[in-house]
Amino acid sequence: MCILVADDDPVVREVVRRYLERDGRTVLETGDGRAAHDALTRTAGEVELAVLDVMMPAPTGIDLCRTIRAGDHPDTPIILLTALGDEDDRVLGLEAGADDYVTKPFSPRELALRVASVLRRSHRGPATDRRVLRDGPVTVNPAAQLAFAGDLPLQLTPREFDLLAFLLRNPGRVYSREELLDRVWGWDFGDLSTVTVHIKRLRAKLGADHRIDTVWGRGYAWGRDDLHTEPTDGLIAEPPDA
Repeated sequence: MCILVADDDPVVREVVRRYLERDGRTVLETGDGRAAHDALTRTAGEVELAVLDVMMPAPTGIDLCRTIRAGDHPDTPIILLTALGDEDDRVLGLEAGADDYVTKPFSPRELALRVASVLRRSHRGPATDRRVLRDGPVTVNPAAQLAFAGDLPLQLTPREFDLLAFLLRNPGRVYSREELLDRVWGWDFGDLSTVTVHIKRLRAKLGADHRIDTVWGRGYAWGRDDLHTEPTDGLIAEPPDA
């Protein structure tokens, strides 16, 4: 198994490689998106995690991220390297399927720690609670990794599936984005936009059957219609001291 590092800056690649090798990891380097895609195809599932530069020559990191998610190994963890610090750009990367991102300039040690964290949570075992979960037309079968809205199967990513199953196991309780990062995916740090994006995706896929409420200033809950909610876009107004 190896870590793929794709960046058109050879200095960045060398520094990242040295820090990852200090952690005992094998590193495969490429300088553009096409070479990275060829390497992923050639290694046939041997890439344990991909570090992709957003602005490298085509395909860009975001485009390659989408390709990976639609390909033969859609669960490959992905970290994006980006010089773009705006939240809209970060959300775009997360919506493309990235697990995490690091903004340039960055500490190579921080990147190595994020690689370790993403790999740790991607290797986390399945939930021990294997009960079939139901709420109205929504059914989740954790053992079979299947979800339905009525008779229609839901095409969910693994992270979307885990989030939906967690909410159905804990109906009515409000969870902050920090709590969902920790309790659903075991992330000890990460961008809160990750939760926002996955909530938005779940709502879209569930359509009228979703019962995910945004509890203003507090978080999300499944089926808390008694509380003041803002269910349209999944965004939470954080309190001033949050």
